[in-house]
Amino acid sequence: MIALVTGANRGIGREAARLLAAGGHTVYLTARSAEAATGAADALAGPDVRPLRLDVTDEGDIAAAARDIGALDVLINNAAINYDTWQRATSADLDVVREAAETNLYGPWRLTRALLPQLRASAHPRVVNVSSEAASLTSMGGGTPAYATSKVALNALTRMFAAELRSDGILVNAVCPGWVATDMGGPGGRPVEEGARSVLWAATLPDDGPTGGFFRDGRPLPW
Repeated sequence: MIALVTGANRGIGREAARLLAAGGHTVYLTARSAEAATGAADALAGPDVRPLRLDVTDEGDIAAAARDIGALDVLINNAAINYDTWQRATSADLDVVREAAETNLYGPWRLTRALLPQLRASAHPRVVNVSSEAASLTSMGGGTPAYATSKVALNALTRMFAAELRSDGILVNAVCPGWVATDMGGPGGRPVEEGARSVLWAATLPDDGPTGGFFRDGRPLPW
């Protein structure tokens, strides 16, 4: 299996890349800078971990990835920014909201569309969108408006892609890693390996597995 993980130089993305590589899979480990991607890949020290510069907001980077990576079985849209705990919806800086949407929503949208030829050619194609329970409308309150609204939209995109790609056999799901102790999540959360295992679960689903769902630890979450 060949997987591409965005935002994989640290946190959940890096741990997902490590788990996939440990399972014998080839991984394109991507980051916004070549140096960050190479440093993370070197730290994992696996022959099947390939660093790749990929800024998901850059059309040129996406086109280059689609042109150069060859075969692909799994796309993990993990890159995300602006966990804006300092903001409220009633007073939010909308430039921050737009910036979040460029990475958290339009990035996965652009990249998934660009890589559809490779995914359609795969025998076992999967798309994993790393979301958050903060995007669950069932329990939504106030706060983190840029992050939450961009992840709500990513969940909607997950449903649409799953419906449109079902006939191609491409399983598309959103996963919530939970509150994880990363640079974005801050101290006190669950270990990063636990959060990344939700990503690994969705990336390695059997062909008769679910599509168009929202999961944490392999269990459904309310939309």
